[in-house]
Amino acid sequence: MQNYILCCGSTADLSAQRLKERNIEYIPFHFFLDGKEYTDDLGQTITYPDFYAAMARGAMTSTSQTNADEFERAFTPWLESGKDVVYVSLSSGISGSYNSALIAQKAMAEKFPDRKVYIVDSLGASSGYGLFMEELADRRDQGMSAAELAAWAEQNRLRVNHWFFSTDLTFYVRGGRISKAMGWFGTIFRICPLLNMDNLGRLIPRRKIRTKAKVIQEIAATMVEYADNGAAYNGRCYISHAACKDDAVAVKNLVETYIPALKNKVEIFDVGTTIGAHTGPGTVALFFLGKVRND
Repeated sequence: MQNYILCCGSTADLSAQRLKERNIEYIPFHFFLDGKEYTDDLGQTITYPDFYAAMARGAMTSTSQTNADEFERAFTPWLESGKDVVYVSLSSGISGSYNSALIAQKAMAEKFPDRKVYIVDSLGASSGYGLFMEELADRRDQGMSAAELAAWAEQNRLRVNHWFFSTDLTFYVRGGRISKAMGWFGTIFRICPLLNMDNLGRLIPRRKIRTKAKVIQEIAATMVEYADNGAAYNGRCYISHAACKDDAVAVKNLVETYIPALKNKVEIFDVGTTIGAHTGPGTVALFFLGKVRND
């Protein structure tokens, strides 16, 4: 086992148990539900069904990223114990947490000159970010040093493909992820836009698909198009969902039909409270390793 801490944000949307099993630490974001602040502790304080039910009833949500002081408080005991840190952040394309981590990194360098904190921008989110963390944990366990792991992360982060759709565009419009016009037309004509993350880690609408059944087919077909080795892909494949498990299962079943090597291997997670505060219920996201995101 390497003598460093591998760490991510709570927005990697893996379960607390999975992070513990993989020896990955996490530093929480914060979210607000009808004005009350909560720590994003991976659904332990407020369950995901309760959170999304509140949103469906009209509860107002917002989020607060991890600030530099919080990063310093998290990093300090690890550095004091003689360990370096590799922290992989939520995409800088949707959050300022990466910059906050860089501020903390500078402070730690002055306080602990013999230790190193490596900060990597994942350019990813949700369980795609989580998939990337598991790939990093594999390589840590295989013996990569902290410096080697950080370099590998920088070189490979854009291989993680992120594709999303939602059957409820309310919160995407509210957060500025899609235009009001697209949201209106989407509602009237039952359009479920297919979005992905670009090479800057931003969420970009790519295709306008009419009806949920068709967008489920499209997202699965898109994986065959972009995944390593296409229909022969046998790497990790994660799906996350926001209070729409049946839709996630439908995507899983179709992916496993199109890509037989993944039969019974696709894993489903919840979209956590921080990401979910912006997507709202109804979002399904598909993640896998594949073609480098170049636009």
